[in-house]
Amino acid sequence: MPQPATRRAVFLDRDGTLNADTGYVTRPENVRLLPGAALGARALARDGFALVIVSNQSGIARGMMTETQADAVDARVLELLGREGVHIDASYRCPHLLGGAIARYAVDCDCRKPKPGMLVQAAADLGIDLRASWTVGDGERDVEAGIAVGTRAVRLTDAPKAGDGRRVFEAVDLAAAARLITAKE
Repeated sequence: MPQPATRRAVFLDRDGTLNADTGYVTRPENVRLLPGAALGARALARDGFALVIVSNQSGIARGMMTETQADAVDARVLELLGREGVHIDASYRCPHLLGGAIARYAVDCDCRKPKPGMLVQAAADLGIDLRASWTVGDGERDVEAGIAVGTRAVRLTDAPKAGDGRRVFEAVDLAAAARLITAKE
């Protein structure tokens, strides 16, 4: 019989949350951590959260990059975070896009946010209690994926509002999101 999920996590979008979103980040040398990203991630880990990256990467389906190139970009993000003392517990990527140029990725899947497939898979793999977890991202689809599985969510925006008072909040960067999350716990 499976053990009950007891681990808390923060699901992090990659581009626009951890690193600068320059369109399609296809080369590792173009990865730049955002201000507050490492500080926020360290604070969340220190507070006992597992850190899990969940990232749509439709550039693969569009033929703009290969999985190998995406792996190199992911590795660079992890390397830069590691230099700042941040350990990422797991990373999940959706390469799909219905109508994409590469046939094997041009599918309607359950993992492309706002669908919650990556979060569901991570919860199963890592024993994560979704109701005790959070999702942080710069897009509405990030928030929707988290809410779909019962996490609370923080949307990163240049002009944050107080949030809806229930399960969705806003912050200017990951450091501010971490302060909000740890204050709500």
